[in-house]
Amino acid sequence: MSIKRELWITAAGVMAVMAAMASIAATDLEQELIDRIKPVGEVCIQGKSDCAAPVAAVASGPRSGEQVYGAACVACHDSGLAGAPKIAVAADWAPRIAQGEETLVSHALSGIRGMPPKGTCMNCSDEEIKLAVEYMVSRSQ
Repeated sequence: MSIKRELWITAAGVMAVMAAMASIAATDLEQELIDRIKPVGEVCIQGKSDCAAPVAAVASGPRSGEQVYGAACVACHDSGLAGAPKIAVAADWAPRIAQGEETLVSHALSGIRGMPPKGTCMNCSDEEIKLAVEYMVSRSQ
């Protein structure tokens, strides 16, 4: 076999391997693209057999005051940011506690001075805000 023929066969083999690799890469890229743009959800018409079983709603109930504090209140009340009374510092809380729990909860719900309504916890229920206030007061007396 001549050298030219061997070179042509080798080149053809290399090109075939490269083409196969490119088609695999293109297939992977196509699948990645399909995964990125696929719908987030699907519509299921009652009575159709291809529908998945319905997801049962789970009642979670209110979070504890400590959970709400850790998720939302800690950012300001741990450091005293924007004049917030620091948790566990009785001197910061004494004048506020003297106003009564109802006033403290009202201020927490509607906002006061540098604190926005609900202290930025817009997904907190009024009950959860009340529990967070009670938690901070109990830690600060």
